Amino acid sequence: MSISTPGGPERRPTVVSTGKKPAAGRPAAGDKPAAKAGAGRPGGGKGAPRPGAGGKGRKPVTPVKVSQGRSWGPIALFAAVGVLAVAIIGIGAWSVYQGAQPWQKRADAINGMVDFRKKDKDLVKGGNHQPGTIKYEQSPPVGGPHNQAWQNCMGDVYPAPIANEHAVHSMEHGTVWITYRPDLPADQVAKLESKVKGKEKLMLSPYEGLDKPISLQAWGFQLKVDNADDGRIDEFIKTLRVNASIEGPNALCDQGITATGTTPRDNVQPNMPEQPTQ
Repeated sequence: MSISTPGGPERRPTVVSTGKKPAAGRPAAGDKPAAKAGAGRPGGGKGAPRPGAGGKGRKPVTPVKVSQGRSWGPIALFAAVGVLAVAIIGIGAWSVYQGAQPWQKRADAINGMVDFRKKDKDLVKGGNHQPGTIKYEQSPPVGGPHNQAWQNCMGDVYPAPIANEHAVHSMEHGTVWITYRPDLPADQVAKLESKVKGKEKLMLSPYEGLDKPISLQAWGFQLKVDNADDGRIDEFIKTLRVNASIEGPNALCDQGITATGTTPRDNVQPNMPEQPTQ
């Protein structure tokens, strides 16, 4: 293309060549369309803030983590339950261990109990039947000669004293005889009755002249305590009832003397009804 100027020759425009051909389908550099408003900005949206734009725009907000403390209530509860479970298991295991011990060893572990078998072996030989009143070294007696008739010991609760001579025979059969001072408070007597009433190889009666409020006897053993709430009472019964017998578990406790009174009844069949005498 030539450009003519008035009065002069035609001049051609100077073209600077880059040596490169424009790519097919691409407009020449001078023909590029203008960039759209907002192009190149983060988000591509109109008016979106640009980083580093002189403080303009909002910076991303970092979430704040709220630290919640541990809930100690459930933790303490679970810990308490765990401790209780361990205690129960431990007590159960100890009870099983204790129950597996020979009864004589368990008897020796009862605090305050006196084992007269170790002091006088002749005292508990058994089978020594004598009529009449018998003098005993222990009060109440725990063994020795006795009347041929035993006192009924099927969980009997006697409201008045009974004869030593019949009671000793019952102990020879494996009975635990519980005695108490006649002036023991009624609520204490009721607790003793609840331990005895209706249970074979147990009997209860008041006893004059005790040096302790309550005294327990088995064949060759004795334990004296101050009140009916003493846990050793149950341990004494559990350990020595039947076990202390020298005649075995099949020795009779029924068909015995059911009358009260401290005078022994001679030449009387145990299963015959008796009237109380003093």
